Amino acid sequence: MDRGGAAVTLFHATPATALLRGATMLRGTSSQPALAAVDITLCAGRITAIAEAGSGALPQPTARIVEAGGLLCLPGLVDMHVHLREPGQTHKETLRTGTQAAARGGFTYVACMPNTRPVLDSTETLRELRQRIAEDAVIGVGIIAAVTQGSAGEELTDFAALKAAGAVALSDDGRGIQRASVMRAALRRAGEVGLPLFAHCEDESLSHGGVIHEGCAAIDRCLIGIPAESESAHVARDIVLAERTSARYHVCHLSCAQSLRLVREAKARGQAVTCEVTPHHVLLCDANILGDDGNYKMNPPLRSEDDRSALVAGLIDGTVDAIATDHAPHTPTEKARGLLQAPFGVIGLETALPLLYTRLVEPRLLSLARLVQLLSTGPAHLLRIPAPSLQVGSEANLTLVDLHTTRPICDAELRSKSRNTPFMSQSVRGWPVCTVAGGRVVYSELSTFPVEEI
Repeated sequence: MDRGGAAVTLFHATPATALLRGATMLRGTSSQPALAAVDITLCAGRITAIAEAGSGALPQPTARIVEAGGLLCLPGLVDMHVHLREPGQTHKETLRTGTQAAARGGFTYVACMPNTRPVLDSTETLRELRQRIAEDAVIGVGIIAAVTQGSAGEELTDFAALKAAGAVALSDDGRGIQRASVMRAALRRAGEVGLPLFAHCEDESLSHGGVIHEGCAAIDRCLIGIPAESESAHVARDIVLAERTSARYHVCHLSCAQSLRLVREAKARGQAVTCEVTPHHVLLCDANILGDDGNYKMNPPLRSEDDRSALVAGLIDGTVDAIATDHAPHTPTEKARGLLQAPFGVIGLETALPLLYTRLVEPRLLSLARLVQLLSTGPAHLLRIPAPSLQVGSEANLTLVDLHTTRPICDAELRSKSRNTPFMSQSVRGWPVCTVAGGRVVYSELSTFPVEEI
């Protein structure tokens, strides 16, 4: 898969031909999309024809016929914020298991954060990781490099060299840059080299010692809370610092209403400010935390119901630019330590689409077209990679989705090494059943369209 040097895929396309017969896809204009049944021909790793269902002859006698009636065909999903844990923490996740999990979730491209061991802060670490991606990844993987050495928030990395080595963005995700002088210099330099800066916004003087949101749930459990201001104060600071630079400033995993308001106001002024939200912050609030379950512990934490509702409004009105999973695997032993001692983070690659479809699209809170924009074209645009497209001539990056079968999120079916999700056992619809990335079938539940077939 060619992503301008930023991603490598494990396989190369072969000249086999497949016909996805009777698939449903969104057609029409972006303002008035409609569902239509179509026949989609794939050949040599590309989309070579799209016709009204049943209107055309077979592309060639040897074409593989895939009966796709009742399945929705979507462009491949793009996740701009994942933690694949390699190098250094492969007991939690690897490039192979993480990208297999992504493929099962309908993703054809992910961007991995730099808080590995060692941190991705040098051209050497990037080159080593790119080699591992070439050997092990089953979908496209972009590398986000560290803003500061060791992500310690002090000395800037060599942004230009990291870009030349293949970095698609810069971030110290996992820690907020505490010193304003360092952040100001980073924004200026990022603007100069043309890389977006993805900010983990957290004022540690406000959040230190906190484990869940500062609200009723924390009070009831006698736990130290993390106030929403620990995020929004950093967002406000960074927007001011970015205003006189050419930086593309992006807020990672935005979680509260005040931060969203600040981003909305910056956009209204014409500032190059963007943001992402996660499925867990959109679908859960601190009142949903069950007992002393470490699977509900993430950073930023689940906020109030008012904050959650504000994020949904931001998805609808366009303030939010992308949905990212912040897939952060941890072992069951670590998460069993409870809210006080478990590490922050939840997984999300395999569950994002069905959860969001079931909880937002089916109740008509969000249109299907808008969800696709948030999970595919939006994040691709922010990463400046070619967006997956269901157009003739495009590389085949797509997923077939079953909108009708209700299935529980099941521990035994997960491809990730880790199981730390607060959504386990919940029944949802909208499951990907086949994913094609870079012209290769990388995940399939269809007997007529097995993995690596086209």
